[in-house]
Amino acid sequence: MPKKKKNNQVFDSINPSYKQKRGQLRSVEEYVSGIRSGDRTMLSMAITIIESSKETHQQLAREIIRQCLPFSGNSVRIGITGVPGVGKSSFTEAIGTQMIEEGRKLAVLTIDPSSTLTKGSILGDKTRMPLLSTNENAFIRPSPTSGSLGGVARKTRETIILCEAAGFDTIFIETVGVGQSETTVKSMVDLFLLLMLAGAGDELQGIKRGIMEMADILAINKSDGENIQAAKQAKLEYENGLSLLPPAASGRRASVHTCSALEGSGISEIRDEINNVIDQTKTSNYFHTNRENQAVYWLHQTVEEQLKQQFYNNPAVRKVFKVKEKEVKKGLISPFAAAQELLKLVQQNEDLNGESHP
Repeated sequence: MPKKKKNNQVFDSINPSYKQKRGQLRSVEEYVSGIRSGDRTMLSMAITIIESSKETHQQLAREIIRQCLPFSGNSVRIGITGVPGVGKSSFTEAIGTQMIEEGRKLAVLTIDPSSTLTKGSILGDKTRMPLLSTNENAFIRPSPTSGSLGGVARKTRETIILCEAAGFDTIFIETVGVGQSETTVKSMVDLFLLLMLAGAGDELQGIKRGIMEMADILAINKSDGENIQAAKQAKLEYENGLSLLPPAASGRRASVHTCSALEGSGISEIRDEINNVIDQTKTSNYFHTNRENQAVYWLHQTVEEQLKQQFYNNPAVRKVFKVKEKEVKKGLISPFAAAQELLKLVQQNEDLNGESHP
């Protein structure tokens, strides 16, 4: 019987919505108390509520977040990205395990934009991180599997607050691919780590200059076996390339490292560099300033996301939106004029419901 309980705990950390489907909603106080005491089942249930689109759940989520907010902000938030095949999960497991051995508590969150289309999470498979999946000081949470990237990202940021309130002092935010989601992750982390491969050009890896400029640390993974020499050469090339880019807002230039998540080589050096970067940015006060700017950014993003959601859920808009789409396709009306008409419908609908405007 004890073995079965342990397996359930592991399953909860990977697929926390499992028990929530069978359970009943608790009071805000129960969720917050459970989160603060480190109850990962209660944490999982609260995150599931945050991810829900039901209005009753959203009201509950807002209050949970409000009460957890004073206990958040004490972690180090690290973004990890790289193209599929670069070994993100293996790297995350290797460096995450070392950090836990240092006495840290680690939460691994993922932003998977493809899941918003396929309704499945690429990064949610526990077999990709078997050691972390069974470690009592680690918590793995896949990306929400529905909604826009903006909505998924907002819920991920809210999840960070809950994880910090639960006592996790290190947060990894892992994302698949290289694109818009990286910009989103950058806006919620203290340090951005870019994983690369040796022997593949920028074109093959899909790495754009903008992604390179966002990185605080660049790590060339799979530097083992016959790839060691190629990785060393790639390190020199990236160092030369990065020297041509302007310094980041923190005033630092990204450092370049080689590593092998498979063999464990170079991982401790990258861990030390992460600690070094965080110490430097705290000393220069960039850490605090960046957090403040991120909070304001997410204020704007949340307003935009909520307004967009309210617009498309407006009954008057839903009634005629398809008609306007057809008119635009046929050239009967310009997209701009159609948009104005739809926005007027929202205002008229609110006026009928007695809602005031500023």
